[in-house]
Amino acid sequence: MLDIRLLREDPEGVKAGLLNKKTDAPIKEILELDKKRRERGQEGDELKNRRNRVSKDINQKKKAKENADDLILEMREVGSEIKRIDGELSELDEKISNMLLKLPNMPHSSSPIGKSEEDNVVVSYWGEKSEKDFKVKDHLTLGEELGLFDFKRGAKISGSGFPLYTGKGARLERSIINFMLDVHTQENGYTEIMPPFTANRASMTGTGQLPKMEDDMYHIDKDDLFLIPTAEVPVTNIHRDEVLSKDELPIKYTAYSPCFRREAGSYGKDTRGFQRLHQFNKVEMVQFAHPDTSFDILDELVSHAQSILKKLNLHHRVIELCTGDLSFAAAKCFDIELWSPAEEKWLEVSSCSNFENFQARRANIKFRDGDGKLKLIHTLNGSGVATPRLMIAILENWQLADGSLKIPDALVSYFGAEFIRKES
Repeated sequence: MLDIRLLREDPEGVKAGLLNKKTDAPIKEILELDKKRRERGQEGDELKNRRNRVSKDINQKKKAKENADDLILEMREVGSEIKRIDGELSELDEKISNMLLKLPNMPHSSSPIGKSEEDNVVVSYWGEKSEKDFKVKDHLTLGEELGLFDFKRGAKISGSGFPLYTGKGARLERSIINFMLDVHTQENGYTEIMPPFTANRASMTGTGQLPKMEDDMYHIDKDDLFLIPTAEVPVTNIHRDEVLSKDELPIKYTAYSPCFRREAGSYGKDTRGFQRLHQFNKVEMVQFAHPDTSFDILDELVSHAQSILKKLNLHHRVIELCTGDLSFAAAKCFDIELWSPAEEKWLEVSSCSNFENFQARRANIKFRDGDGKLKLIHTLNGSGVATPRLMIAILENWQLADGSLKIPDALVSYFGAEFIRKES
């Protein structure tokens, strides 16, 4: 959530910043409500101060056995007016809060200005495209030939976009998850979390999914709970309504979770195989950081996500997102994309974002700084990484001419074999 003081001090700057995120924010309306709220609040405070003063006069008159009926009657009227003003203030607070909750985060000044993914900036490449002396099979063809997954039966069970991993495919998926968790905990310094896979409204609001993106979420009506779209939601909310110590920072968590997304606006996009799913697996990294170091930590998050891909020897690139392609809550974001030899295109496998204090203000996460003052913390997260497109890249980059799959060296000890071959 944006600080209302920022809107008061620089309304044109906020409006311009949010226009760069393709949001025409109702700044004028919010400030008009804010002005009215402050004016009515001041009126209420003055009446309360007056009531306190007169109440003392009434007590003194009673002690002196003097008549105070006129003052008592007057204070009843004042009390009624205070009650009416408090009701107005409550309504104004709710209106202002609801409007602020729908505003995206401001893009950081260093984020490149642009309208769409076409304006994103390539930061770096790692590795080389794998060269094959045979025609590369796409992940769907190879995976079905090797019996790794069954999308038709997955659709029969739950609908399209819900994959069914089978046999060695299920073992490979589990191996990938365990490998990533071990790298992040043993090498990158994260504490592993196994969070709930549902979240309440307060948690979803804290990280920015609600209220704006409710249509993209799977909702359990009876319990008013949501299936989590990412482990970012429960992990970030571990410290909701808490005050952390500066000495604790940065706090680093990693978590595996299934992720559930209705993808309400994705119809017509490429949905073949693992490219776009309603349920998928992901290992997430979340950090709580001091504001002075959060952008250094953003670079660290990117390097931690890359460490997974480097160990798997997968060609990838890092993209800096332009303002028009940033997520609702992000101030700055880097995507990491893997190369798909069969599709001959780049596939996003990780997003690493700095939200600055946007989520912390919504979730009320503070820390006590060295000067003893309470300040909002900075939150960051990054995919470390999502498995569907990682599976695509492994199948397409590590396949052999005879139709078998070479297991990347980093996964062999987890998977228990060096190859997956087609069973005769």
